[in-house]
Amino acid sequence: MTVQSIEADAAFDGQSVLTTATPVPDERLQFLPNFFGTDQMIFGEALVYGWMDRLSRDYNGGFWTYYELSNGGYYMAPELDCETVHIRCEGNFFEGYLSPDAAGIVATLHALNRLAWDTRQPRMVDLFDLLRDYAGDHAEGPAIFAAID
Repeated sequence: MTVQSIEADAAFDGQSVLTTATPVPDERLQFLPNFFGTDQMIFGEALVYGWMDRLSRDYNGGFWTYYELSNGGYYMAPELDCETVHIRCEGNFFEGYLSPDAAGIVATLHALNRLAWDTRQPRMVDLFDLLRDYAGDHAEGPAIFAAID
């Protein structure tokens, strides 16, 4: 089941490419090694949770949905009982409201950025780029980019 599809198309050699996000069944121990790799899976997951906690007072822990992107990327989004989440990024002065899905993309991008710098693994850079590409076509893309700038 495809939960969210990108509202805009990306051009590639004159063809239209549609990136979709598909929720992964709650198989956390299978998803995390695929996403972060076996050596970074616990640290990567904790980084995403930590970023979400840092970004929003509305977040108090809970369940997350894991998404696989049709372009090869991944992200995690919190399952919250609200339509919007107040996000505040002290490092770049962004403050606004995002859907829990978009907030999860922001938290995941921040975590992937940290992992890319810490590990210097090309895979982490690629995963960041794939998710950033998806975010660019997301309905809340401009706000996502403002939050990660």
